[in-house]
Amino acid sequence: MLSAPMTVHLEPNVNQALGIGQFACDFMHNARPGALVEERTKLFHTDSVLCGISAVALGTNAPVLLRQEALEYRRDDGVPFFGSTVKVAPEKAIVANSSAVREWDSNGTNFGFRKELGFTAGEFGHNDFYPVAIAAAQMKGRDGAWALKGMMLSDEIRGRLAEVFSLKTYKIDHVVHGAIASAATWGAMMGATPEQIESAIGMVVAHYIPWRAIRAGKQLSDSKGASAAISTEVAVLSMMRSMRGFIGPKDIFRNPESMFRQFEKTQGDSPFPLVMSTQGDDFAVMGMHFKLGLYEHQSAGALQGMIDLMRKHPEILEKPESIKNIKIVAYEPAFGIIGDPAKRDPKTRQSADHSMVYIVGTLLRKAVEKAAEMKTGRIADGNDAMWKTLFLAPHDYDPAAIANKVTRGYMEKMTFEHGGPEYDRNYPDGIPTSVVITTTDGRSLDSGFVMYPSGHARNTTADLKGILANKFEQLGKLAMDDPKPLVEKLNSLERLDAKQLAGLYDFRIADRGKFE
Repeated sequence: MLSAPMTVHLEPNVNQALGIGQFACDFMHNARPGALVEERTKLFHTDSVLCGISAVALGTNAPVLLRQEALEYRRDDGVPFFGSTVKVAPEKAIVANSSAVREWDSNGTNFGFRKELGFTAGEFGHNDFYPVAIAAAQMKGRDGAWALKGMMLSDEIRGRLAEVFSLKTYKIDHVVHGAIASAATWGAMMGATPEQIESAIGMVVAHYIPWRAIRAGKQLSDSKGASAAISTEVAVLSMMRSMRGFIGPKDIFRNPESMFRQFEKTQGDSPFPLVMSTQGDDFAVMGMHFKLGLYEHQSAGALQGMIDLMRKHPEILEKPESIKNIKIVAYEPAFGIIGDPAKRDPKTRQSADHSMVYIVGTLLRKAVEKAAEMKTGRIADGNDAMWKTLFLAPHDYDPAAIANKVTRGYMEKMTFEHGGPEYDRNYPDGIPTSVVITTTDGRSLDSGFVMYPSGHARNTTADLKGILANKFEQLGKLAMDDPKPLVEKLNSLERLDAKQLAGLYDFRIADRGKFE
């Protein structure tokens, strides 16, 4: 019988690290998330696995390297990574899988926002951390329902932290919240005490804080994509050490020398309250967003604006030479991150998928090409079909695509502006963006103010499951001839018994050659 309340409140004047530890342990035994929460978490997990295995199939550097590294840590009592039956040390399987999941930058996203409680820190985050729950359940010989519960726990902790503390404001990478959640999730699933979890969280915060230097610069490196994976690896190792008796810093959120209190000064309290759910449908995962292809989520409003314009004015696809200028207006931090002038001339995939002008330019190029192929201005019927038809795939970011002269021509016609207070105050509630196309005959075609693009948690018009099914198929076919059986298994995770969960990754990933 559930003894926990609907929510757990950890005020700034209590030991929140210990509180998270207690919450995590109680959650795994007593929490009862609603059916909507379970369904959404499964969708995010399926999305993450399809993103991951397609990155492996195309030989992307960091995931392949980390898989090779994992094979140096074989253990009879370990767990496998994607597409393998070889058992390795769990932290090595986790770092390999999490790296693969994040490589395309195409899985779930959150912008910590909980308006009703005034928690609007807006920290980024992604659903990169599910390999922790899968590995823990496999290590303990548990079933898919247990693994799914661990995923919901992980999302709840990191999602609620993202609502109350903005790491990006202080140039700290957003994966810190996920690392804290990973330590707590691994500990609770493996039988740690709340005190041991507190110790591990203390180690994570005291020893392993990644700066956003990993994602700064004109051309980005493997560190950008592997940040979550590396932080998760050290989080799990910290939890393992704590369970062996290593004692880390206590009460880390109130520690006067910790990262949290160094950046936000208090008189001794933590800088924030924390409110986490235990039952019902009010869970952090319900406010997380899906990417419907490969693109930085800050561009989702612009992509929606372009699709809306192409549906309303198909003549711009029939005569693209009539496009004189494309003006995109958005909010901070979108303007500062993917509008960075350094991103106007991307040379690598990691930089191209963080370039607003490249992402929108590629979508427009594909639409024009499709219109020419169809010999009509309308390339698809309706919003959902447009998203499916114009799916931005990995090969839209390969060297040939990045150098495409047509795309570059559209990019040259683009201006990107900061919309000021009106746009900023509507973030992180939405993705406030507008797109205006000026034509050579003097017309001004305006998308209007886009707030909740398709894939956004508060979008109510798009057929999310249908668009995602297309994404799963497109990415899945990069990794295997027929991805449907795997998708069906992932979508029924809670019905897998322990043996089936142990063999979850027992499938062959095709070798499609190195991504280039």
